[in-house]
Amino acid sequence: MNIKFKKLVYLFLFLVLVFCGTIAFNYKVKAYKKESVGDKKEIYLTFDDGPSDKTTESILDVLKENDVKATFFIVGKYIDGREDILKRIVKEGHSLGLHTYSHDYEKIYSNNKIFIDEMLKCQDEIYKVTGIKTNIIRFPGGSVKRLNNDFKKELEDKGFKIYDWNMALTDGINPKAPVSKFYKEGTKGKKPLSKIILLMHCDYLNKNTCKALPNIINYYKNEGYEFKTIDKNTPEFIFPYKK
Repeated sequence: MNIKFKKLVYLFLFLVLVFCGTIAFNYKVKAYKKESVGDKKEIYLTFDDGPSDKTTESILDVLKENDVKATFFIVGKYIDGREDILKRIVKEGHSLGLHTYSHDYEKIYSNNKIFIDEMLKCQDEIYKVTGIKTNIIRFPGGSVKRLNNDFKKELEDKGFKIYDWNMALTDGINPKAPVSKFYKEGTKGKKPLSKIILLMHCDYLNKNTCKALPNIINYYKNEGYEFKTIDKNTPEFIFPYKK
């Protein structure tokens, strides 16, 4: 009986060790995967409401000087007379997105069909100038409280992909705020993020955004972020919405 009992004890201890080792290994693998995701730091600089004559061009100058790329969400009605700016955006390796044709909140959010028609019209205007048929979109003001499952399906049927943001300057509300304020907003999030989609604006009022941009870029370079553009292969980034 004693020998049998000892064998059972040894077997039990062996199984416990195997079980603990398996747990430790799985934990280590999960932790490694988590660290790997966090280690790859990416930032998408995005600019809404262009093109504008001076500000968009100044922002393009800053991007070129710093050798980084960005994504511009275009308002269709502003293209006329600024075709060269749109062509420059493409030529210098940046990405184009749709931000409706009119940017008229009362109109574009009156119903889903009008919103989609506005995006299609903007898409067509960009295509006529650049030959590019972009399908990436951003809701003016963001998609929050404006999106549901049915509307999402309608947008998917048209081939559209939605991109909101997880960091933002308040330059759309108060474009004349101090440059230091914009720098702080663009670099000091509530918590560290491995993937940042930074919202900024580039209409004619956003001169201080342009002034803050070089230091914002320098900050993320020093932090080891890779600068990327949004394209058709970029996973959607959407504010939570009612299913």
